[in-house]
Order: sequence, then C-alpha cells, then structure tokens
Amino acid sequence: MCELLAMSANVPTDICFSFAGLMQRGGNTGPHKDGWGVTFYEGKGCRTFKDPQPSYDSEIARLVTNYPIKSEAVVCHIRQANAGPVCLENTHPFTRELWGRNFTYAHNGQLANFKELLTTESLSAIGSTDSEQAFCWILEKLRLEFGNERPSNDLLFPFIASLAEQINKLGVFNLILSDGDFIFAYCSNNLHWITRRAPFGPAKLIDADVAIDFKKETTDKDIVTVIATQPLTLNEKWQKMQAGDWHVFIHGEKLI
Repeated sequence: MCELLAMSANVPTDICFSFAGLMQRGGNTGPHKDGWGVTFYEGKGCRTFKDPQPSYDSEIARLVTNYPIKSEAVVCHIRQANAGPVCLENTHPFTRELWGRNFTYAHNGQLANFKELLTTESLSAIGSTDSEQAFCWILEKLRLEFGNERPSNDLLFPFIASLAEQINKLGVFNLILSDGDFIFAYCSNNLHWITRRAPFGPAKLIDADVAIDFKKETTDKDIVTVIATQPLTLNEKWQKMQAGDWHVFIHGEKLI
C-alpha cells in the first residue's frame, strides 16, 4: 500500500528531515515506487510537487529534500499503485476548491466497488483511482450538507469522520485531509503521529543515515506535529492510532 506523511506546525517549518526519510521508502527501502507528491500551504495558497517516478530516484524529490520550503501545513504521499495506472493524474495528493479554500487529500488503502458506491453528480475525478473518486465524493457530501458556507469545526470534523467511516467499509481507508488551517487524519489500520515541542532533542531517521538536533533548529515556542503511516525515526516515541480513530491538528496542537 501507499504511505502518508503530513505536518502541522504553529510557525512556518520545513519538512526536509521527515521527507528525506519518506522518499527512501519510494522504491529503495520500501516498495512504494509508483509516484509521489507533496503539497505545501502558504496562507490560502498552496504549491504542489508531483512525479510519477519513484521518489528515491526523483530529481524533483531531491529538490524538495534540499529546498527548505517553510509551511504550517504539509500533505505528502508515496504511491504503490493498485487502482489506476502509474501516471501523473493518478499521483497524490489531490487538491480541489471548497468554500474558497484549497482542500488537499491523500489516501492509503484500497476500496472495493468504489465506482458504484461513491458516485458523484457535480464533481468528476480527473484520474482513475479509487482515492480521487473518494475525495470527490467527500467534497460533494460536504457541499450538500453545509451549502456554500463553511460550518463550525464542531460540525465539520465529526461529519468528515462519519464520511470516512462510510468509505472505510469498502476496504482500507487511511486519510489525510487539509485546507491549510487543519490536518484531519483518519486511521483505518496504520497511522502514527508525534508532536515535538520544547525541550527538543535529537532524532535519527530509520530509512536514511540522517540525524538532526531539533534544539538547534527550533525555538522554545515551536510546536510541530508529524503524521505518518509508519514512524520515521528510531529514537522518538510515536503515538499509534487505532482502527477508527480520527484526530484533527491545528498549528501543531491536537484539537481532537
């Protein structure tokens, strides 16, 4: 299956360290060789880099690893194709507009009968994946439920969770969803997270011979949460989400 990576922070922060580990799983230390993508939010805008090539051997991935783009919300995905061919239009993450915001989505898993059960009327998938069709279905349900105005968080997040639970009945549905302000994470079977705050310490990647001392790279006020399919570091304690769990992170803090 694919692997997910996301970050929520209270200050603009780069994801170079975590991404350096994840990209090795894209065809080197892992089998996820069928493309990769990452979206960085900057205010209401976002910039996305995608490549249907394996991330460990992608010049674009090396650019992202070495170029410290700072963001408060990041969504990343490396693909192991199961539905749809390997091509750019099937490469996550996917981004669509809703309520005047860029919503970005990435999915890990496989869904059965998605063409029949996740039908949409106003939104159409550009590619041929179960993942993108599920994204279109979620956005259409949100528009139908709440209309043209974004609801309060108290209404929005439980409703997104209820949609994720419905989709999860079709197979495996690990989800990352963001509008640049929040990171929503739903766990079907594999999702972990860690929040780093003062006092910061060292960390070493599992998939690359790279270590960092976060104390030298941060201030005492920084709060950074990383969500990933599997832990990325050796010497830190990651929290494992249970099947059916969902969390929302805003500015690095777990809201729910």
